Amino acid sequence: METNTTPTGPLAGLKVLEMGQLIAGPFAGKTLADFGAEVVKIEPPGAGDPLRNWRLLKDGTSVWWQVQSRNKRSVALDLRNKEAQEIVRKLAGEADVLIENFRPGALEGWGLGPEQLLEANPRLIVLRISGYGQTGPYRDRPGFGVVGEAMGGLRHLTAEPGRVPVRVGVSIGDTLAALHGVIGILLALQERQRSGRGQVVDVALYEAVFNCMESLLPEYSAFGAVRGPGGSALPGIAPSNAYLCRDGYALVAGNGDSIYKRLMATIDRNDLGTDPELADNAGRVARVAEIDAAIGAWTQGRSVDEVLQALDAAGVPVGRIYTVADIAADPHYAARGMLQQVTLDDGDILTVPGVVPKLSRTPGGHRRNAPRIGQDTDTVMRELGLSDEQIAGLKSRGVIKGDQA
Repeated sequence: METNTTPTGPLAGLKVLEMGQLIAGPFAGKTLADFGAEVVKIEPPGAGDPLRNWRLLKDGTSVWWQVQSRNKRSVALDLRNKEAQEIVRKLAGEADVLIENFRPGALEGWGLGPEQLLEANPRLIVLRISGYGQTGPYRDRPGFGVVGEAMGGLRHLTAEPGRVPVRVGVSIGDTLAALHGVIGILLALQERQRSGRGQVVDVALYEAVFNCMESLLPEYSAFGAVRGPGGSALPGIAPSNAYLCRDGYALVAGNGDSIYKRLMATIDRNDLGTDPELADNAGRVARVAEIDAAIGAWTQGRSVDEVLQALDAAGVPVGRIYTVADIAADPHYAARGMLQQVTLDDGDILTVPGVVPKLSRTPGGHRRNAPRIGQDTDTVMRELGLSDEQIAGLKSRGVIKGDQA
């Protein structure tokens, strides 16, 4: 069920053509659509975006799809067809932004390279997300988010010391690339206000991950230090770890100097809290095993709730390690609008994540449900000026496909 389909929000009126599939490109498009951009998603006729069939399906369609493609319109278009490529040129000629996450050279192979599109529409901003970027010796390699996480330095850190590195659990590399892409689009839009010209935003998956690696490189440059996996701890920052309780784990971040003293007082270890050697982070890192053991001895005799209550009262940052069941039941998530209920086309209710970030005056929101494959093909073709006879002809030749419900 659609809600208010009229674009609202800070990006209302911005026309976006989304040509990516799966995660990175479509997540960027979703973020823009949440804040009012008019996003037209190009999908291959037939199966559509492969994400439609990923993970758990409801009535044949992934429930993930309801998040990733909300607020978008779907046009089913066979990009291998010359006539379809001409339709893309027309759509790009009227767009403000084009998003793609194909392998480098794919657009050029269809005659839709940025140089050609920018010549026809000099104001167009083209976001290109790929594994390794549009230049460099690795540009032609296939690269998924997991590879970007590994090359970007993240995967090496996500393990218990001495054990095999593990993935984060979600496609964080793709999402980081998408968010960097959105930043690039907004920067390019700001610059376009001055110059009147568009440009290409080149985002590599591994670079988006690497950009979040904090002090990893300068520590290596200055000291030859190769940071290793820290398990549940935050290496070089103490104390910050997950501690075993009677019924689970509590994450305690007592690494501020004054916070550390309050933490030690709460667990009846003032001997450690007032020790001058432990007054700053460097001293605590040197004796982190001793500090962790003291905190762990205190938490093991208590429930997670008891630990949270005691440390909250002392002003020490502490948290439960949430499962999605915890998230769905949490009143703070609900109060912040992060558990949004939408009514699907079959009348069923689905809870999906709310919109981030929160804007006070022009917030984003849910205007329409994720589309069926080709749901909006006819409407978008008419907006391009095509007659019903022309649309029927394109369908008969397999160039486009209408709503496949």
